[in-house]
Amino acid sequence: MMTICSIVLVLLFLGAIPITAKQQPATTEPIEHRIDALLREMTVGEKIGQLSQYGDTKPETLELVKEGRVSSLFGVTGAEATNAVQRIAVEQTRLKIPLIFGYDVIHGYRTIFPVPIASASSFDPELIEQAEHVAASEATAGGIKWVFAPMVDIARDPRWGRMVEGAGEDPYLGSVVAAARVRGFQGADLADPRSVVACAKHFAAYGAAEGGRDYNTVDISEQLLREVYLPPFQAAVRADTGTVMSAFEDLNGVPGAANYKILTQILRGEWGFEGFVVSDHDAVRELITHGVAANEADAALKALTAGLDMDMNDGVYQRSLPSLVDGKLPMSVLDEAVRRVLRVKFKAGLFQKPYTDPGRERAEMLTPQNLQLARKLAEESLVLLKNQDNLLPLSTSKTIAVIGPLADDQSDQLGSWSGKGQAQDVVTPLEGIKAKVRHAQVLYVKGVDLPSFESDRTAALAVVAPGPARAPGARGGNNAASLVNIDHAVRVARKVDAVIMFLGERAEMTGEASSRASLDLPGKQHALLEAVVATGKPVVLVLESGRPLDIRWANNHVKAIVQAWYPGVQAGNAIAAVLFGEVSPSARLPITWPRSVGQIPIYYNHKNTGRPSAPDRWHTGYLDESSQPLFPFGYGLTYATFRYSNLHLLTTTVAPTATLRVQAEVQNEGQRLGTEVVQLYVHDQVAPTSRPVRELKGFVRVTLKPGEKKTVDFTVHASDLGSYDLNMHWVIPLGTYDIWVGPNAIEGIQGTFQISSP
Repeated sequence: MMTICSIVLVLLFLGAIPITAKQQPATTEPIEHRIDALLREMTVGEKIGQLSQYGDTKPETLELVKEGRVSSLFGVTGAEATNAVQRIAVEQTRLKIPLIFGYDVIHGYRTIFPVPIASASSFDPELIEQAEHVAASEATAGGIKWVFAPMVDIARDPRWGRMVEGAGEDPYLGSVVAAARVRGFQGADLADPRSVVACAKHFAAYGAAEGGRDYNTVDISEQLLREVYLPPFQAAVRADTGTVMSAFEDLNGVPGAANYKILTQILRGEWGFEGFVVSDHDAVRELITHGVAANEADAALKALTAGLDMDMNDGVYQRSLPSLVDGKLPMSVLDEAVRRVLRVKFKAGLFQKPYTDPGRERAEMLTPQNLQLARKLAEESLVLLKNQDNLLPLSTSKTIAVIGPLADDQSDQLGSWSGKGQAQDVVTPLEGIKAKVRHAQVLYVKGVDLPSFESDRTAALAVVAPGPARAPGARGGNNAASLVNIDHAVRVARKVDAVIMFLGERAEMTGEASSRASLDLPGKQHALLEAVVATGKPVVLVLESGRPLDIRWANNHVKAIVQAWYPGVQAGNAIAAVLFGEVSPSARLPITWPRSVGQIPIYYNHKNTGRPSAPDRWHTGYLDESSQPLFPFGYGLTYATFRYSNLHLLTTTVAPTATLRVQAEVQNEGQRLGTEVVQLYVHDQVAPTSRPVRELKGFVRVTLKPGEKKTVDFTVHASDLGSYDLNMHWVIPLGTYDIWVGPNAIEGIQGTFQISSP
């Protein structure tokens, strides 16, 4: 990526340094008429240019911009840099069509919020929407008008590293979060200078990759596709997402970049999507590697005719489409793709306001308000998994040992895909704890180092390469040094009243191309944990990761466990607020937490099977492991105690077109203020196809004082309780349904209702 100075030098070379930022005059002419006028004037090369995106500002790329043959750039950030390149497009090209600058703003631009799976744990779509609005405001101040987010892929396999970027395993929660993120990014008006164009990705079923290996094949039924993996995308479309990104993987034999069924028949034909589709990085050229295209021309033709409008980075459209137009490629297909791209640019206000005010970049990053919101979302994203003997909250008067490789690490708190976030912006857990515990001693020791991504890869390659065998757990550093550091950690632990340990994964071990075959704590962390627990001191384990880890031993031996994910710039302040009781934890798991990797995939909304349980071995399960998760979907503890009672259905029989209303009472029987995430699940007892044992259909956050009781009211449309039949028709089966209101996917008070003909 070029620096601002190098960009300016290139622009000087090209003669592209006008100082005044000109704007096209405002017009009330309908967008479609303006697009028609542009299309009549555009050459084939200029049309193809609107379908081409590049990720660099090399002289040859800037020359293409000057010729009107580039539509978008990604990775160019900063008001000065983006304005400099935009001036070429707006002031030196024949048709003056502005560029749209894209960037991966996954969980914040400069103010880095908790990673997406963490914020989904909040079950607070309103707060998530506010966070994305902040991200959009900061991104636009940095010259970005298009973000490659939200990622709305459903993920049931924690081996897949990109689980960290989504909202977990459930289509209902995923849909609610997807819509909230789109609304937050795009606001009420895309032309607003503080709104960005959203991009729902990766279309579709990318999270179902075999073996949890990134980019891998997906082969699933159409029913599973429609009922589990597509709903969050449809929710994003209903929220009016401007763009969609195709997936890398081969879905039922057809790669996402050339999949006519999902890109055209479903996305546009069934859902009415009017935005444009962009490929993932180099995905058009990869159609050759997939084996579905013979060469670049074949790849370009298959992708464009399938409904993929913009080619990201590989230049295949630019090189191949000119020779195909009016031969194999009808001009009407090319024009329609260009129309979709121009429509988004017009709606985004780029023709009227192509430039960014440089003053915003200096004034709108990391504001106190932004940091306050980042802290609140981080506080609501921490999941309390265990709290034996009410160890938490800790007293600020006790001496504390803070131990672990993630305790004072700044960069890893940001997580993967951390935008323009900087480690120097981060409050570490150690800093947050020291600020909270001002009148007692806080001792710190790192204990062990975390292995790097490259060391893990080297260890993996060593398995298949000839050479000396490695001892179990020997990866990631010098054993003797690790033992010395662990001994030091033990000595420190013995001096204090309580220990807080920060263990988990480096941020680089999650995200894209970061699949893991093991869910163990990397490196020597488990040895460190065992040694500290053996001191007999009360231990609070704070896990930082982008996926569930194998913590069976910890669950049996550690009194308190908190899943912190990667909390972002306010990590330390948020963690300290929860651990010391300023804030009661309220987050819930958006995924099912497996006991071991052998249970994967494991998810709450599974089918019952014909043999769900039995007193003998003849049922679905394992000989050597429970079939139950360590923690269920929707699970999370608070510092309060809640009791559910008086489930009441305002009507026990509803028509397929009617609305079901459900009420239940929730009371805080504890001694502290607390927030409960009340969840509603249903199950269709008899349907054309077998149904999941439970399906989430609603949730609400309820904050109650000690002793306070509240009636929680749910409204569910009967039409949302349907399913697809064998012919892929959406039907609302008549008959009896089970319903639960409770704190997670396996508990709750139960009732039944009927759906019947009017």
